[in-house]
Amino acid sequence: MPHAAKIGITGMPSVGKTQTVLKIIEKLEAKEVIVGGMVTEAIEEGGQRKGFHIQDWLTKQKDTLSHVDFDSEFRVGKYGVDLEVLEELGVTSIHRGIEDAEVVVVDEVGKMEMESENFCAAVKDALNSDKAMIMTLHKKSRNPLLQDIRRRDDIRILEVTPINRNLLPYKIEKLLEGDVL
Repeated sequence: MPHAAKIGITGMPSVGKTQTVLKIIEKLEAKEVIVGGMVTEAIEEGGQRKGFHIQDWLTKQKDTLSHVDFDSEFRVGKYGVDLEVLEELGVTSIHRGIEDAEVVVVDEVGKMEMESENFCAAVKDALNSDKAMIMTLHKKSRNPLLQDIRRRDDIRILEVTPINRNLLPYKIEKLLEGDVL
């Protein structure tokens, strides 16, 4: 443990992709597997999504990646995106994961993140490494990086739905252990 599986998790916005990843991380860390990389979490205020934090999983360093109140030249939907935070924290955390972890997590390969060439290069580095990898993927984007990821033979892509989101972490854990499901 872990088998060098590459797993992509996709699904509609707010279906629970990040929660699925966090459950998998919890299961892996309970088995003393070292997990590194980056995780994004929604910033909620008054029951509404206002932006996203990004966190280096190994160091626990956290910063704000995007927010409705950010005045940025890079915008995705209603969010201004701080590409400097993505490159300083996100890209660094992916490379740290490749170096220091057994499983690399990239949550998420989405529209915001793909604004950065350095982020896209870091994702490719992780994909081409000999490490197991779990990543969440924007469901509908036709970005070249996402299309390349979807075409790779070495990646198993699973969709999170409201029906399977409780079972999916167990299934992914088994795939990382080398079980063929």
